[in-house]
This record gives sequence, structure tokens and C-alpha cells, in this order.
Amino acid sequence: MPIAIGGTDMDLGLQGKTVMVAAASSGLGLAIARQCAREGANLSIMSRSPEKIAAAADSIRQEFGVKVLAQPVDALDAEGIQGWFDRTVESLGIPDALLVNAGGPPAGQFDDFDDVAWQAAFDLTMMSSVRMIRCALPLMRQAGNGSIVVITSSSVKEPIDMLLLSNVMRTGVTSLVKSLSRQCAVDGIRLNTIIPGRIDTPRVQALDKTAAGKKGITVAEQKASSESSIPLGRYGQPDEFAQAACFLLSEASGYVTGTAMVVDGGSMKSLF
Repeated sequence: MPIAIGGTDMDLGLQGKTVMVAAASSGLGLAIARQCAREGANLSIMSRSPEKIAAAADSIRQEFGVKVLAQPVDALDAEGIQGWFDRTVESLGIPDALLVNAGGPPAGQFDDFDDVAWQAAFDLTMMSSVRMIRCALPLMRQAGNGSIVVITSSSVKEPIDMLLLSNVMRTGVTSLVKSLSRQCAVDGIRLNTIIPGRIDTPRVQALDKTAAGKKGITVAEQKASSESSIPLGRYGQPDEFAQAACFLLSEASGYVTGTAMVVDGGSMKSLF
């Protein structure tokens, strides 16, 4: 179903394409998978929970009538990631697009983390991205095209005080994607990142709960305080973020690579 923009329909060109979406059983990953299916794409989706990813696949198939391969994979499992790609190619063909996504590191400040915590954050955030991209690039080079989009965080532009590990690791992922965007352009492969602001997902709800507890206020009061700093005056909805991600994944963004798209209701004050 084309996205309606300004009273006209914009065809993203995802009909019949194969899109891989990581961490797709809930939150932003699920919203993006659903939006791609709405556009007619066939999906290969994964998450750690066999039950949740199977339920997500069943729901998408029933609602949109597209092919959906569901694979239980932990983002920390290098062999599992490779197996996900192998099964995708066997079942759906070479992927046209890949959405890289994984849960964020725990909140905290510098003195809260030892070497084990730093290594775990590196493995979860940086190495999961490296491994997924490493699997995707040879396939996309063979096809002569492809789009890779990585979800990062507003912390890559404006560090967040209580999210030190995310600040560091996601900035590294952004540098990786920017570097590869230049290297892979000759192969017809585009790489971009997408930055969510306060999108109303379980992750943001959990962060609000933590912040409210530290301040001794209710979660509703914490959310209202956060919304007051957003120019559009509200949290974004997962579907709104998903539409932007689908644009980057699709042929409609064929001349966009090496960029970081911000979807935050105008919250950021940085120029770049």
C-alpha cells in the first residue's frame, strides 16, 4: 500500500522485495516489519524469543498476505546470524534490504560499569551490526544493489547523561555505517542510519519508569516533562518511525546514502 504524502501516493517500490528485519518481535523492529509488509514486501524476521517471533510472523501473514520467514536468533550469536541469512536466501532469495536492530545497553554512568559490562555492550551493539552487515554485503554485491539501515540513537549526536554505553557504542556504529557507505557505493549498496527520538515503545516506557523512580515522581509526570521539551509536543508513534525507515530501505531513497535520518519531533538542537 503506497504511503499517502500531500494527497498523492508515493510508491516505495517494495512490492515483492525481500526485507530482513532484526529484533522484529516488538517495538520499532515490529513496526518496521509491519510497514514493509504493508508495502508488499516479503519478510525475514528474527528475535531471541521463538514464541514472540512466530506470533509476529503469523500476525503479519494474516493481515498483509506476504511471505514471512521467522527465525529465533540472539543478536549475540554469530552462527545464528549467519544461519538467519542462509535460511533467508534459501526461502526468499537474496535480500533487497536489511534493517539492523538490537536492544540497547543498560543505563548508567561511567563508574557503574566494569570491563564485563563494556564488553557486553560492545558485543550487543557494535558486533551485532558488524556481523549482520558482513553477512549482507556479499549477497548484495552479487545482486548489484541493496539497502542497509541501522537503528542508532539520538545519543550519537547529543550524548545522554545516563546512557554512557549507548553514547559510545552507537557512535561507533554510526562511524562504521558512514565509512561503509563510501566503500560500498560502487557496488550499488546504500547504508544509512536512522535515529529515533522519544518514540512510544516499551524501551522508552522503561526508561521513563527508571527516570521517574529516581526523581520520586509518577511515570505520567515524567512523560509529560519529556513531552514538554519536544517541539511537536508529544512522543512519536512506532508507525511514524517505521514509515521513515521504510523510505530508507526502499528504492524511493535511491540517492540517499551515508546519512543519519532523525525522527524525533524536532527535539534535537544540533545542526548536524
